[in-house]
Amino acid sequence: MFKLQPLSVLIAAALLAGCQAVNTTSGGAVGVERKQYMFSMLSTEQVNQMYAQSYQQTLSEASSKGVLAKSGTVTKRVDAIAQRLIAKVSVFRPDAAQWDWAVNVIESPELNANCGPGGKIIFYTGLVEKLKLTDDEIAAVMGHEIAHALREHGREAMSKAYGVQMATQLGSAMGVGTGSLQLANMGVEYLMTLPNSRNNENEADLIGLELAARAGYNPNAALTLWEKMASAGGSAPPEFMSTHPSSSTRTATLKANIPKVMPLYEQARNR
Repeated sequence: MFKLQPLSVLIAAALLAGCQAVNTTSGGAVGVERKQYMFSMLSTEQVNQMYAQSYQQTLSEASSKGVLAKSGTVTKRVDAIAQRLIAKVSVFRPDAAQWDWAVNVIESPELNANCGPGGKIIFYTGLVEKLKLTDDEIAAVMGHEIAHALREHGREAMSKAYGVQMATQLGSAMGVGTGSLQLANMGVEYLMTLPNSRNNENEADLIGLELAARAGYNPNAALTLWEKMASAGGSAPPEFMSTHPSSSTRTATLKANIPKVMPLYEQARNR
């Protein structure tokens, strides 16, 4: 059995001291319960504020180029769907209902959309128009993106990056050899970064599925959405797919969880 060297133990202890285990959301009907490890020095408010500044810069640039869509069919559809989804976020996270939510559409052929920390949503018209998305499919994309924000996956990723940086700095200061540092970095990658990256996508899929269902959008649209995404672009997949890769596992997981949320969809539709 591999035993940590004394200095490596000290480094690990220092990193753990700066982390706190949290669960940013309740599990919901889909049962997302994974504990997340965040650096206490990196608060939710700090990350939200940093992203809000970047978001405003993106909007300013789009406005200066005349591509910030303040009206139009796509803008109206995206905004209406967003409001219905946002109305359900308190199921997973009560404090999110008080976030300073923003929804904006940019006229661009880019097949992309995102919801950053603090509830800052951007949709690109190309995603809706080129893929001919239905309202249910738009809700599937948006629910997935909102789920990333609710689970604070951005803050989680930043915490991991800080962990690697701190390990390197502490190791250098304490005279730990290169081999030990490489081992520490490899451990961070395989034990934290890679599994959590897959977990993050799965969590966003499941929470997004439930959010859409609770808002009255057919959860089966998540399947047709990813089919369209996978077939778009041929040898040059859309930008969205570079950060949200499709897979047979994703489709199987969605199919397995749709029955869990269908009653919520039917209930919402009958109101």
